[in-house]
Amino acid sequence: MYMRKIRTLLKMIRHITHILMLFVVNSAVFIFKKIHYLFFIPKLAGRKFNLFFNGSRTVIKESTMALLICAVGGLFAGIILGNMTYFLETYPGLMVLIPGAIGMRGNIFGALGSRLGSNLHIGTLSPKFKRSKILSENILSSIILTFILSVFLAFLAKGICILFNFESMSLVDFTLISIFAGIISSIIMLPLTMLISLKSFENGWDPDNITTPIIAVFGDLFTLPSLILAIFMISIFSNITLRYILFIIAILFIILGFYYGITVSDEIKKIVKQSTPILFICAILGISAGGFLNTSISTLLRNPSLLTLIPLFSGESGNLVSILGARLSSALHSGLIQPVFKPETITLKNFLIIIILAIFIYPIIGFLAELSSVGAGTVGIGFFNIILISTISGMILITVMILIVFYISSISYKNGLDPDNIVIPISTSTTDSISSLILITVALSIIHIFVP
Repeated sequence: MYMRKIRTLLKMIRHITHILMLFVVNSAVFIFKKIHYLFFIPKLAGRKFNLFFNGSRTVIKESTMALLICAVGGLFAGIILGNMTYFLETYPGLMVLIPGAIGMRGNIFGALGSRLGSNLHIGTLSPKFKRSKILSENILSSIILTFILSVFLAFLAKGICILFNFESMSLVDFTLISIFAGIISSIIMLPLTMLISLKSFENGWDPDNITTPIIAVFGDLFTLPSLILAIFMISIFSNITLRYILFIIAILFIILGFYYGITVSDEIKKIVKQSTPILFICAILGISAGGFLNTSISTLLRNPSLLTLIPLFSGESGNLVSILGARLSSALHSGLIQPVFKPETITLKNFLIIIILAIFIYPIIGFLAELSSVGAGTVGIGFFNIILISTISGMILITVMILIVFYISSISYKNGLDPDNIVIPISTSTTDSISSLILITVALSIIHIFVP
């Protein structure tokens, strides 16, 4: 009996030992496989990234070149803004108008470039620089929208100044400056937009990667000198009565222009009717950004490199968003993606392209902003600090804007609206507004932590 119990116990021990050995062996094999898999992950990720990069190399190359050109242009815009102290003091409230005016040029002519790009992609427009119905209708639409938005911006800027008790010039001066600046910049921007769109396509470049960012930077670059020229023009009309007469003529001309736009042809009517309410929303966002900057002017003046960074940061952010918006619009028009609310593979690929471009461009513009301060002999906040501000602010902004652009594209196309008239204006204006808030908030936090 006793021996039987011992044999039973030994049998149990052997059985348990066998189970433990199997468990150890199986665990070792499992761990080995998983470790082998973990070591294989970097290789797999590298292979997938190489496939992605090889397929997206042209897009990244073209967009990077455009963004670097835009960074240089944005830097000049920042330098011009930093040297407009006399005009900002003589014409109070001008700072409120500036972001809206800059945004309007990019929105109107960026949308024009996007429409031309879509027509080039689907073959309804020839890349030859010659007169055509589509080209003429797009040009006339852009001129009408410029006049309408110039007046609206002026009224809105004056309203913001009254609402927040900012010192400001008269409504007549706001309106005349805005209209004259719109005329001057349009004379430059219209032929440039057409030339960039048509010639880039003709030479094998994708206008979606080139047109919108370059147009935006030219908008930034020419808007500020246009405003200065407009100020000189109204200073010629020193007689108050004459200014009021010009003001009334301008308002009547805008009303007639809008009426003509919604009656002359179906395509112009479509562009004006779809674009006007969107551009009104964009103008509100742009002027709001101007009001926000006006309240933070003392901080910006104490840190000149930040003042230079503002046009750079806003411009490059808008360029990244415009590239994504133009690519999604063309993909929707071409049927490559569907207007669904869950990103498809091609959409995710475009998201990743924008993120890679953002990681590359934001440290560069921070460096350029600080370099301009060092070159001018002014005290900056340090290369590390401003690169950190630019990079953190940029990645936060782009993460938010990627989703906004995607949903605006899908919703507008699904509801029968042309994304070319909707996506770029709304997204870039939202970017201008949010970028100021994010940049100033991150800058104040980092200055508080790192700057003595």
